Amino acid sequence: MSSCSAARPESERTVSTIVDAAQAALAAEHAAVYGYSVVGGKVADSRKAEARQAYDAHRARRDSMARTVTDLGAVPVAAAAGYRLPFTVTGSADALRLAGYLEEHVAGAYGDLVAAAIGGIRQDAAGALREAAVRAVRWTGGGVAFPGLTEER
Repeated sequence: MSSCSAARPESERTVSTIVDAAQAALAAEHAAVYGYSVVGGKVADSRKAEARQAYDAHRARRDSMARTVTDLGAVPVAAAAGYRLPFTVTGSADALRLAGYLEEHVAGAYGDLVAAAIGGIRQDAAGALREAAVRAVRWTGGGVAFPGLTEER
């Protein structure tokens, strides 16, 4: 077996890993768009504009990720008809907590994409991770040392 053919499965595996991570980021964006429709309906009036901005940002990132997945030669994962929220959202405090949760989830997905990708996809994923981490801090009032990475306990 030549060295070129031996390298091919590795490159295919790499593309597959990037596609999988991009699909996961797209799925996280779909969930965030859904989640922010709940946040916007429950958050205090003083934070509604911020919720709308986050909703719009996630819609734009969702559309961008769908194009990225298509550019990688895959069919973008579709949004679910509905999503199960991680907890009941009955008021503004719950909405703030949900917004923080959504941003942390999105940051995690983009962290995986940063780890898997190279070049422009990696740069875009790093930017999306940074944006999600900043929004998470705004919603929760605190942050983590390395957003997008799962803490080991």
